[in-house]
Amino acid sequence: MSPTTSKATTLEIDGREVRISSPDKVVFPEPGITKLDLVRYYLAVADGAVRGVAGRPMVLKRFVKGIEAEAFFQKRVPENRPEWLETATLHYASGTSAEEAVVRDAAGLAWVVNLGCLDLNPHPVRADDLDHPDELRVDLDPMPGVDWAQIVDVAMVVRDVLTDHSLVGWPKTSGSRGMHIYARIEPRWSYRDVRIAAETLAREVELRAPGLATARWWKEERGESVFVDFNQNAKDRTVASAYSVRPLPDARVSTPLEWSEVRDSHPERFTVPTVLRRFTESGDVAAGIDDAVGGLEGLLRLAEELGPAEKPPKSSDGSGRRQSTMPLIEIARAKTRPEAFEGLERWKARHPDVVPLLQPADVLVDGMRGSSSLWYRIRVNLQHVPEVQRPAQGPLEVDYDPWAAYRKPERSERPERPERPQS
Repeated sequence: MSPTTSKATTLEIDGREVRISSPDKVVFPEPGITKLDLVRYYLAVADGAVRGVAGRPMVLKRFVKGIEAEAFFQKRVPENRPEWLETATLHYASGTSAEEAVVRDAAGLAWVVNLGCLDLNPHPVRADDLDHPDELRVDLDPMPGVDWAQIVDVAMVVRDVLTDHSLVGWPKTSGSRGMHIYARIEPRWSYRDVRIAAETLAREVELRAPGLATARWWKEERGESVFVDFNQNAKDRTVASAYSVRPLPDARVSTPLEWSEVRDSHPERFTVPTVLRRFTESGDVAAGIDDAVGGLEGLLRLAEELGPAEKPPKSSDGSGRRQSTMPLIEIARAKTRPEAFEGLERWKARHPDVVPLLQPADVLVDGMRGSSSLWYRIRVNLQHVPEVQRPAQGPLEVDYDPWAAYRKPERSERPERPERPQS
């Protein structure tokens, strides 16, 4: 690697030149990590980071205004890309398509990081077969009030269920509060089959660890449990890959683990500086993942034995939407997370008698996917509030409409289609 200018730096990486603009820009103020530091981090862990994304189309999640601002999601690769960067055209369930970046080497890592990508978000398919995933992804998403020990207990059950069905699980911290467990699979099954297998795994984990784990998709029904998120295997979903740096103030990293170290590996231990030291000492502990390929026959047989998953009741208003079994009220729809929580605090100030009755898992915060970025919804589950004390649904404290810019001028009503929450 050889810097050539002060305002911009050009790195020579394995014979390819990658220009890094604004190399001294501070990306993580707390640890003082600059953009160039971030690029160098990815180059140092490239053996592991490339293994997680190699040959996979990637959504570009760009933090061009820093970690305090919302990222925007760019599916289509920029036109002014280097000629050596590969691409693949994905066709989405919505009927749209996008030519996405495909990274295969360290130079590709540096190029996407220069665009403002902190974490790497590849699809579970390879560019040479876009219809058949080769990775089953388990996202352990803890509800508020759940501690690390419970997440670990559920992870061990996931490992056992995978082993019982001839699959090898590879754990890593999510880089936030939860954990990811990946299993390589033969690219023989459709997205639908992979999702069914993942949902079946989640249901089996719930059966083996009742009260600790849940496969319930609707957040208000989970309680203080770990959600085994099977929907990360849906066609349009991506998940932060191994060695991805997450947009948290301490520059936390989604880090592969040995099963023997999972219990003591709290996520906050793994940051850019500590992972650099760890990688230097131990290399990539998930180096064998591509050699541990299994099949879905066992989980699909189990799916037949368990039968269809229970469906939520439908609303009686004729809309066909599901009807919640919990007493929910919506508090805020906001463009940013801080705005949403400011709305929640205003609602709490108006209902001081209700607040002490709420459990941590009763406040439901959803990151919702808009056209190119996230927006935030907060709801409150009043299940622990006596019926006579339950506040009625009132005007939203924050009423942001993420689709306003896309409406036809003559229409002003809120769109009917439900948005999809992001875990």
